[in-house]
Amino acid sequence: MARLPGIASSGVSPLVFTLLLGLMVGNLPLARRLSGVAPGLQFATRWLLRSGIVLFGLSLTLQQILGLGPKVIVLDTLVIATVLVTGYWLGTRIFKLDAETALLTSAGSAICGAAAVLATETTIRSKPAATSMAVATVVLFGSLAMLVYPLLYPLTGMDEGLFGIYIGATVHEVAQVVAAGDAVGPHALANAVIVKLVRVMLLIPFLLIVGQWWLRRNIQEADDSAARPALVIPWFAFGFLAMVVFNSVIALPTPLHDGLVTVGQIALAMAMAALGFETRLEKLRVLGIKPFLLALTLFVLLLIGGGLITPWMMR
Repeated sequence: MARLPGIASSGVSPLVFTLLLGLMVGNLPLARRLSGVAPGLQFATRWLLRSGIVLFGLSLTLQQILGLGPKVIVLDTLVIATVLVTGYWLGTRIFKLDAETALLTSAGSAICGAAAVLATETTIRSKPAATSMAVATVVLFGSLAMLVYPLLYPLTGMDEGLFGIYIGATVHEVAQVVAAGDAVGPHALANAVIVKLVRVMLLIPFLLIVGQWWLRRNIQEADDSAARPALVIPWFAFGFLAMVVFNSVIALPTPLHDGLVTVGQIALAMAMAALGFETRLEKLRVLGIKPFLLALTLFVLLLIGGGLITPWMMR
């Protein structure tokens, strides 16, 4: 579906379609009477999800990350930290959202869209409804970014290469970065993809930090030591890093490399379908419009704040 004419050029991820299909089927009356599907759903949301994220590491190399210099790493780190801290504070304090929804929405906006939401969900083990809502918000505003950024380009005064860095540092999904960068020009596209892949790489330290922080937070909320949760170590993040290193030093035959990347995309799509299947619309209605207001706020922060800080950081 994502490769149909007219849709393929839009940058809409296959993850969007699988989430919607899973959500639609899971809310049919027939789905409530299905028996024996729980083991398959659990397998998809755990093992297939982790495997897909590990294979996602074959999409970038260390050489790409180092190509634009250390300033890009500093820029991406600053963008991610600002969006995460601001988003979590606004989500829990101002919009009164639960911590899971606020964190997942912020992670998707700050790092790499649906993939970051899924990776964070695996680390904190959140509710399917929170995951689905977070994915929906980052897809919506990431898609809006694909339209807004090319229109904004002539008004910014940035050259094409610098504007590409701005796109890569602030647009949500990898596919959306490609679509926006391609609409501006080839130099913008090249820089946008590299900067975006650096943001993807920063998913690893984020998961390690958020895993420790989430554990301490839950321990503080526990009534007694017996109820304290165990530390969740995101081992798949190290697998992701191993694939990046492997892809940097060993050149696989193109058909094999492309095949493994496709297998990873299929695994993520199946995991997204399972999460959609387990999500009930009544749970989404309880969350209301507040997650979308939070995602809109973060979108404006990325658009304006990123537009101000990128020329300053990269000068």
